[in-house]
Amino acid sequence: MLAGGVGAAKLLAGMVKAIPPATITAIVNVGDDLEPHGLHVSPDLDTVVYTVAGAIDPERGWGLVDETWQAMEGLERYGLDAWFRLGDRDLATHLYRTERRRTGVPLSQITAEIARAWGLELRVVPVTDDRLRTMITLAGREPMPASPTDPRPGPLVVSFQEYFVQRQHAVPIAAVRFDGEDAAVPAPGVLEAIQRAGTVVIAPSNPVVSIGPVLAVAGVRDAVAARRNDVVAISPIVGGRALKGPADRMLHELGHEPSVVGVARLYEPLASTLVIDETDAERAEEIRALGLNCVVTDTIMRDPAAAATLSATVLRGR
Repeated sequence: MLAGGVGAAKLLAGMVKAIPPATITAIVNVGDDLEPHGLHVSPDLDTVVYTVAGAIDPERGWGLVDETWQAMEGLERYGLDAWFRLGDRDLATHLYRTERRRTGVPLSQITAEIARAWGLELRVVPVTDDRLRTMITLAGREPMPASPTDPRPGPLVVSFQEYFVQRQHAVPIAAVRFDGEDAAVPAPGVLEAIQRAGTVVIAPSNPVVSIGPVLAVAGVRDAVAARRNDVVAISPIVGGRALKGPADRMLHELGHEPSVVGVARLYEPLASTLVIDETDAERAEEIRALGLNCVVTDTIMRDPAAAATLSATVLRGR
């Protein structure tokens, strides 16, 4: 599964109930990673691990259940702007990852250690061990100051977390790019997992900033396209809206139709099947006209049981 964000995590929590967990590899986005307070934080990797382990905070959809916030309150007392909040229980994961990274251990090995510590049997792997960061160009915002080498001011470019968390994804965007994609190579086993899988699933994640960074890593898009007949994508857009997050607005602002048909156009070169919600059943023929098989079902993952049912449908759908 190509994975990123809450939708992918929920689907994986269901998939481990539908098929043997050891047969699943989750290839996870790291474009959202950041280093607040000197700690290496991998939000999508942690959301996958915590969700499948049953430890995720169900209300927030991220972080650990029964969390406290004394460390962040302490930082604010000292005058630091702790806009990216890390819970006291969650800190242990980031401290561990940061210390292991400091000694030269690659992110993929650290992620395997973390998943094993939480008792997970599926394989969770970052798409790359290299630095990859999603950068957002804001539209209609104040320009960046001119640099010494370029006297012309440019548009304001921020990291994904600055857009998503600090600005509450409430500002329009003009462009998305992936800093580091030219040098990033797939983590060990990523291409082999895609090449050998019986089914490749593109999770119901934001196509632009969750799946986009995964596909940007050298060789990944080509590997998925080569398996097109065995690739099933699930639309994160239901009735023209994202169930969570700004995917619908981002698609619109970047010139794509924020609908299941818009998603189909994005994934047509990569997937032979698109799974859509019953709400969008009337658009199934438009999707089929684009050359994709279209499976119509209930895609709302209200609980792990519903996610398991959807997983079974996805695996049959190809």
